[in-house]
Amino acid sequence: MLQRANPETFTQLDLADDYERVRAAIEFMTKASRRQPEVEEIAAHVGLSASHFHHLFKRWAGLTPKAFLQAVTIDHARALLRDSASVLDASYEVGLSGPGRLHDLFVAHEAMTPGDFKRGGEGLTLRYGFHPSPFGEAIAVIAPKGLAGLGWVDKGDRKAALADMVRRWPNAQFVEDDAATALYVRRAFDPDEWRADRPLRLVLIGTDFELRVWETLLAIPMGRATTYSDIARKLGKPQAARAVGAAVGKNPISFVVPCHRVLGRSGAFTGYHWGVVRKQAIIGWEAGQTA
Repeated sequence: MLQRANPETFTQLDLADDYERVRAAIEFMTKASRRQPEVEEIAAHVGLSASHFHHLFKRWAGLTPKAFLQAVTIDHARALLRDSASVLDASYEVGLSGPGRLHDLFVAHEAMTPGDFKRGGEGLTLRYGFHPSPFGEAIAVIAPKGLAGLGWVDKGDRKAALADMVRRWPNAQFVEDDAATALYVRRAFDPDEWRADRPLRLVLIGTDFELRVWETLLAIPMGRATTYSDIARKLGKPQAARAVGAAVGKNPISFVVPCHRVLGRSGAFTGYHWGVVRKQAIIGWEAGQTA
């Protein structure tokens, strides 16, 4: 479960502040990976003592710094990929018709028709808002029936984050409504809210092929990963790994539709629309939830 220093006062805003130091630590560790710096050196780089660095990671991820940093290495990624193909097979046997994902955030989804996507969201009112999250400031977009978009604000540039969502459905009407989107953000990021009897409702808006890829992503349980080629195989298009990669990259509902759990066959943390460092951070954070 999510670790909090004080359940009464610790907030998503605190987690967002923690993330900035986590991000800096991952970046430093990645650049210095050949000489494998000690935790004390990484802590000093982000301006913390070793003890404060330890408390930061226990609070943010529920792991010690050493365990977290091991969780974002390529060796750990390769371990996640063991039995990659069978992960999807087992998940599909359980089925995606009802709310659920194995050992994970419970969701229920519906897909809008490809025609809705082709019209660019014309006639659709989408509400958006900005909120703190464990991985930096988030932008959430909701349709009348559920969460349609979830991304992140980088370098404080809210205009760019909003533009990224608007370009997906350029003919929709976007209305700022933080109060309406706040509930969805809380349901997405707080494990205490992950309940089968109250699934988080999603609305998927894309092409037919994109919808099939995104629905397949929903079958990947937390603490596991798969590859683009295994998704292509599951869709009956074994030669379409590149097309799968493009569809994964266009996933508008980050974290909840877990495109971060798709890795290169070698275990490499391949491109992620919201940055490879954030992808590593999410996978490390998830390791703390499944530990």
